[in-house]
Amino acid sequence: MRVLVITNLFPNSLAPRGASFNRQQFAALGKLCQVEVLATVPWYPGQRLLGRFATHKVAGDVPKQEVIDGLTVYHPRTLHLPKIGSSIATPLFAASLAPLVARYRSKIDIVLAAWAHPDGCAAVLLAKMLGVPVVVKVHGTDINSVAQQPGPKRVMRALLPKADGLVAVSSALGKKLENLGVESKRIHLIMNGVDDKVFHVRDRKQAREELGLPLDAKIALYIGNIIEAKGIVDLHRAFQSITDANPDMHLYCVGDGNQRAELSANAPSRMTFVGSQPFEKIPQWLAACDLLVLPSWNEGTPNVVLEALACGRRVLASDVGGIPDLLRDPKLGAMVAPKAHAELANLLPIQLRQPYDANEVAALGSRGNWQQSASELHALLHSCLA
Repeated sequence: MRVLVITNLFPNSLAPRGASFNRQQFAALGKLCQVEVLATVPWYPGQRLLGRFATHKVAGDVPKQEVIDGLTVYHPRTLHLPKIGSSIATPLFAASLAPLVARYRSKIDIVLAAWAHPDGCAAVLLAKMLGVPVVVKVHGTDINSVAQQPGPKRVMRALLPKADGLVAVSSALGKKLENLGVESKRIHLIMNGVDDKVFHVRDRKQAREELGLPLDAKIALYIGNIIEAKGIVDLHRAFQSITDANPDMHLYCVGDGNQRAELSANAPSRMTFVGSQPFEKIPQWLAACDLLVLPSWNEGTPNVVLEALACGRRVLASDVGGIPDLLRDPKLGAMVAPKAHAELANLLPIQLRQPYDANEVAALGSRGNWQQSASELHALLHSCLA
């Protein structure tokens, strides 16, 4: 089976840490069949001239082709109009790729798109042009947020139901696809996996020593983009309100984003912003903590929760998206309402002091590795060809 992947959600040599979930799943899929990736890069005229004001500044610097985890990856440029082009993003995306995709006629068997709009919607049109089936994988924000905008919503309602299969990473996303007019029989729940060679139970004391963290503290950890929609502002307010009453508590925030400078400048005592960390350091941070905290407003199935559980660490997260599917046992953690910083402040000290067995958490929280996830995806692609 020959698979052509189309997505903007994939790393490149200038942004190697991006979308590691797609990189790992598609690399595992590439061991089961032939896979080529069109990892698109948004571009618009005069982009470089705008300098620091450009939303996407790296289009001209990303290589046209590279090999990533054994996959041949091309980086075609797609015309993108920031802020004003959401309603016409799909035809612009499809038109940008059409000349390149036309060369794959009779050379591929199926198209796999990752991200609903414009990637997935455009992939439906491009697959029709090639006369092959198409499967669209949705992730979270594309359905929870983008699909709420009138223009993209109309396009998704028109095109996503025409896909041969839809992959949802959580049951909640599957329900939202049904609300967009997709038949339930076309929707398939395929969870993301975890690299179990990297994410597994490790010694907490050793991890803290290696990272230079206090050995006897109660450590909460946030990993993600430092942006408002991830609940980091709510977490900041919550921790600020309880820090004086809990002198043994520390909160470390791993990641970067547009809220980092302001929140870091006004951080309460023992709340530390450490910035973006190399992927290979993430298991070490998870091993060092007592509790992962993820108070997002919206989610699909966040890989950081899967990874924390695989490392034997409990989780306090928002009751949104696919998170209830993951924290289905009280031994794995607890959930709060999104945007509820007072509830978060109340639960955080309780959850941090909750005793637990790391190996039990890892066993209960297991959802399989990337090989299993790719195997399920491979089976779906094969069935769409039948």
